[in-house]
Amino acid sequence: MSKPIFELVDELPTGGTTVKALNTLDFIIPGQWQNLTGFTNTIRTVTGETDESLIQAIGERAVFLYNDESQGYQRAMWLYQTVDNAASALGTAALANKVGQDISFLGFLSNLTPKPEKLQSLDLCVKLVVELVAFCQINGIPGDSIGDFLGALGDYSGESLMRMAALVSFDGLIPLGGDFIQKGLSTISQTTPDELEKNQSFKSVKPLIPGGDSAGQLNFIGQSFDSVKGWMGDFVSSRNLTQQTLLDRVRGVVDVSADKLDYVGAFLDVAVKYYTHTGTQTLARRLVERAVAEI
Repeated sequence: MSKPIFELVDELPTGGTTVKALNTLDFIIPGQWQNLTGFTNTIRTVTGETDESLIQAIGERAVFLYNDESQGYQRAMWLYQTVDNAASALGTAALANKVGQDISFLGFLSNLTPKPEKLQSLDLCVKLVVELVAFCQINGIPGDSIGDFLGALGDYSGESLMRMAALVSFDGLIPLGGDFIQKGLSTISQTTPDELEKNQSFKSVKPLIPGGDSAGQLNFIGQSFDSVKGWMGDFVSSRNLTQQTLLDRVRGVVDVSADKLDYVGAFLDVAVKYYTHTGTQTLARRLVERAVAEI
């Protein structure tokens, strides 16, 4: 266990690049996401409770549940954090002292390299599977429960829906364009187990991906992405989302000229930790909801 859950929630930034980037997506899911930070504040907001002794009891139960390794909460947190860190491996050292601060795109430009399309497509597929497996871990169901995840996706809200909106926008539409779903499917179908083994995002989360060996895991990633393509397609079309619309919004946060737009996806990879940020919020909410039901 890296840090206790209350510390992770207390350390969530109230500003900075990740929060600003997520706020640009509010037009996609209006009012769905508030940047809820602070462990005690989360308990008060989720429960509406004002009794200090009860808030203390809820917090203690939530911490107990998170610390119980027979539950999947710590594994879900590990997945959220690990897939974020793998995506930003290029700039990790330079970012080490900038957590929670604003990061200048122009100041960072010399450190950025746009990903090849195949690598970006494969990372998108791996990130989607991380969401699926983390969902299963949080809900105590087998990690290969694609049908349960798909059923729950329609009811996603708050920070969980924001995470999927960011996945579609920051890892799909912006770097890959309007046919990002087809590119993901095509890439998976043309990837070999040996190539998957060399993908940094996959290598980092491989121990928790169902499927047994790399060939089985590749098949599971393909099945998962194919199962969610309809949801992602509806999400994009029902909101009239385009690459240009999103770039215009992101340019309100990132100072970037038109001839450097290819670098925006690379910048988002390095600077925006949306899986860790919203994943911590999802876990905190679920722990508090379960704790208040059990005491």
